[in-house]
Amino acid sequence: MGLQKFKVGVKCATITPAEARVEEFKLKKMWRSPNGTIRNILNGTVFREPIVVKNVPRLVPGWNKAHCGWQACGGGAPERMEIFSFDKPGVALGMYNTEESIRGFAYACFGYALDRKWPLYMFNQEHHLEEVRWQVPADLQEIYEKEYQSKFEKEGIWYEHRLIDDMVAQALKSSGGFVWACKNYDGDVQSDIVAQGYGSLGLMTSVLLCPDSVTCETEAAHGTVTRHWRQYQKGNATSTNPVASIYAWTRGLAHRAKLDDNKELAIFAESLEAGVIETIEAGLYTKDLAICVHGTTKVTPDQYLNTVPFMDEIAKRMKAKLASKL
Repeated sequence: MGLQKFKVGVKCATITPAEARVEEFKLKKMWRSPNGTIRNILNGTVFREPIVVKNVPRLVPGWNKAHCGWQACGGGAPERMEIFSFDKPGVALGMYNTEESIRGFAYACFGYALDRKWPLYMFNQEHHLEEVRWQVPADLQEIYEKEYQSKFEKEGIWYEHRLIDDMVAQALKSSGGFVWACKNYDGDVQSDIVAQGYGSLGLMTSVLLCPDSVTCETEAAHGTVTRHWRQYQKGNATSTNPVASIYAWTRGLAHRAKLDDNKELAIFAESLEAGVIETIEAGLYTKDLAICVHGTTKVTPDQYLNTVPFMDEIAKRMKAKLASKL
């Protein structure tokens, strides 16, 4: 992949096909999730972080810092084992992780936490898939003690493994400022909860980081906005929140700037993000954020901006930031 060669990639929102979309787009088959495919090729871990804006209401008022870090490990061939012996109809669920994937997950999480200088927490369910339940935290603990503990202590941060009830309580009671490592689909569920807790899935970053803590891919956490696309096809105006897509570019460009020691590019990324925040905090936002701010399911056109005018406002503020810094 070009991403493996150049170390940084920005991914557009993609569609995981359903039967109707296979027909609509004349696909050869119902392809698997593009995100899952890329994640498995890179053996990467997805980190999601809310974009904190002062005037967007939060379901948990005490969340004034970011909770960050999700997703997990998968890939490889599972061992054959008996899950359950059925004597009547039912369903079964099987899960697996390879050792390579678990360790890659560990290195990505430790590297990300160290870069952010935030403590790292790992949780799991106490009575669920016993072999998987203990292998992942055991590997993380081993790697932490051998390779990261002294580095973490130097920065005044730490790594802890907790059970799910303790971790959920920690997330709700704290103000944030930590990396939360989750296995498999736990990460999808918890990141969606955190996104809504901070106000909107449109205010969430998504960065896939490889075990080398160098190779990364960025994208919008929310995927495609199909309903808005259908309106656009009909020639109707839309008020689509572009913030997560903008941050996909800024986080990718900022990582490229870090790798190349490119100060001008870093300033551009910082200025664009600052332009986004300043625009929203000035009371200018798209319809989804207006609904959050006004606490109602219906808002009038004078209470929000359509997509292009909103982006024009961001560009104006970004240019002012650049003029003062370059």
